[in-house]
Amino acid sequence: MNKPINEIIQGNTLDVLKTIESNFIDLSITSPPYNKQEKQKGWLVKNVKYDKFRDVLSEDEYQEEQIKVLNELYRITKPGGSLFYNHKIRWDIGQMYHPFSWLEKSLWTIRQEIIWDRMIAANIRGWRFWQVDERIYWLYKPINNNKIGEELESRHALLTSIWRFSPERNNPHPAPFPITLPVRIISSILNDNDAIVLDPYSGSGTTLVAAQLLGKKYLGIDISEEYIQYSNNRLLNSVLEKKEVEKELEKHLVQKTFKQRKTNGENVGKFQTNIQKEEKIKFATGKLDF
Repeated sequence: MNKPINEIIQGNTLDVLKTIESNFIDLSITSPPYNKQEKQKGWLVKNVKYDKFRDVLSEDEYQEEQIKVLNELYRITKPGGSLFYNHKIRWDIGQMYHPFSWLEKSLWTIRQEIIWDRMIAANIRGWRFWQVDERIYWLYKPINNNKIGEELESRHALLTSIWRFSPERNNPHPAPFPITLPVRIISSILNDNDAIVLDPYSGSGTTLVAAQLLGKKYLGIDISEEYIQYSNNRLLNSVLEKKEVEKELEKHLVQKTFKQRKTNGENVGKFQTNIQKEEKIKFATGKLDF
């Protein structure tokens, strides 16, 4: 079994995962191909085609493969470690496919469902209300069957379970998420701890760049040599993306924790960041732009 660090391995995700040492990874963040059948999903989005991979499995085959990948990720994750799995609810000829239907068949404990408000819809036809959301599942590997795990620090937890930011643009990959997403996860889950962050479908390398800029070790897997070359170039020039990382980290701020407020007999209502307070003041004074 291998213990690779700070590299991107070219190959099929499931095959590569089987070669990695058990209990090795601290945190994984990924968004697998959605099995969109390479169809046109509306005039706003091009056909979903990857380099060196065809996203055209039958739904049963796709879900079975995802369960296998999820279980391999569970095996190589340290007890107490997490996987953040980005997916979306899909429809095909009126049939809805929800990621929960295969996630609950895996070994993972589903700790939380987070809504990613992407603010744009791929298809603006009226068959249903425009879908601007995707899901991010926080999956957890318990220690001694304790499914609760450690508590998040208040400065991270206050960001809520609805995340609102746009997908990444100007990227050769057909389905990139913004660097804000892995930065939020890595900084919240790992804090300043030394750790290894994995993306088993690393694509354009966004997770890996975030990990490197946050001082973590990284590991990527992708079948495409083109995407790996692009990712390695991003890693070499990661300093160019440092401002986006800092912008996200500025949101992880709380003046007093819940425990401190309670101890002091103060208001223990919803935490507010400085930005949220400023917006409330502007709204109250009629100075908030819509």
